[in-house]
Amino acid sequence: MTFFWSSWITLISIGCWLFILGVLLFVLKYKPDVEEDGTTGHEYDGIREYDKPLPKWWLVIFFGSIVWGVAYWVFFPAMFPKHWEGIATVEVDGETVPWTSHNELNSELEQNNKVFTDNFEQNILAKADASGATSTLATLADMQSTLRHSETAPADLKAQIDGKVAELAPYVEKLSENPNALKVGSRLFLQNCSVCHGSNAKGATGYPNLTDNDWLHGGKPENILLTLHNGWHIGVDYKKEPAKLPMPAWRENLGEDGVRAVAEYVLSISGNQNDYDLDQTLVTQGKTLFNQPTNCVLCHGPEGKGMVSTGAPNLTDNIWLFGGERETIRDTLRYGRAGVMPQWQTKLGNERIMLLAAYVYSLSDKTTPPVTQQTVATAPTVETAEATAN
Repeated sequence: MTFFWSSWITLISIGCWLFILGVLLFVLKYKPDVEEDGTTGHEYDGIREYDKPLPKWWLVIFFGSIVWGVAYWVFFPAMFPKHWEGIATVEVDGETVPWTSHNELNSELEQNNKVFTDNFEQNILAKADASGATSTLATLADMQSTLRHSETAPADLKAQIDGKVAELAPYVEKLSENPNALKVGSRLFLQNCSVCHGSNAKGATGYPNLTDNDWLHGGKPENILLTLHNGWHIGVDYKKEPAKLPMPAWRENLGEDGVRAVAEYVLSISGNQNDYDLDQTLVTQGKTLFNQPTNCVLCHGPEGKGMVSTGAPNLTDNIWLFGGERETIRDTLRYGRAGVMPQWQTKLGNERIMLLAAYVYSLSDKTTPPVTQQTVATAPTVETAEATAN
């Protein structure tokens, strides 16, 4: 709120308070002329008006509300909020901070989370024989707190946090076999994840199926944990973080003829190639374009089998996130795809993410797919690709 509006509201509030108080004091001090029998001389329909004092209980309540209003102004930032923080405080993240509605909400969330984490340790981890995760969770929380509060956090702290998150993987595997953990995990999934992945976790167009064995970023417990913690975001600098590339639009780079040629090649190596009469000339042209060092091979690999390190899908199977029809593939190449998996660490916390990861892992098909993305060689670096192109 701007200073103008905060001061305007404050002045109006104080003015109203003074007006009401003044009227009340005036009424209390005003003494009308009365007759010998105590009436004011006013009579209507046989009813005579007396001058009696206000009931004490009413006066106590009225004056009490005025005192309460003044106390409220003192305790809370009701007067000129930009300049008066009040004397009321709350505990947030181990620190005593001035009261605000935002701070109060965070304080209550921390209190509720403390109840949840205590129950998580005593009734879920202990019964799942996963109590060893407690010390890892404590260390992880300390590291995350350091990252949040430090303006110049150590350069490798984020990597250390990711390493600590990965250490929780064995305990997630144990939780995935515990009915109580899965019951809580399913509720968390329905509340937070089902809006995209569906209540049955089978996904939809643009949202991966979590019940099969095809994973863009890996289906092991540590992969699921890191995906939930950090998310997968778009719009980053590919020269700095090539592993987080979105699917870019290729229309300007390849032209419409190039888009059609590459789409035809992708169809020729995919699991649904038998559904189309392929143009072999386009397939040959598309393969050449596909394998140019700075084009599709950079993320999908020389055989088009995808890479977990880049989150690029396997193009040789019949599993399609956005559809595998010829025209859909062309649209994907023309305009790109910009899906985002949000990060959940700041929203849910480490304990709930463990339960979510356990639930998702329990739903997944753990059999090894015929052609796995994990067996693909490491993607070429941007520097190598540029050197090859030159």
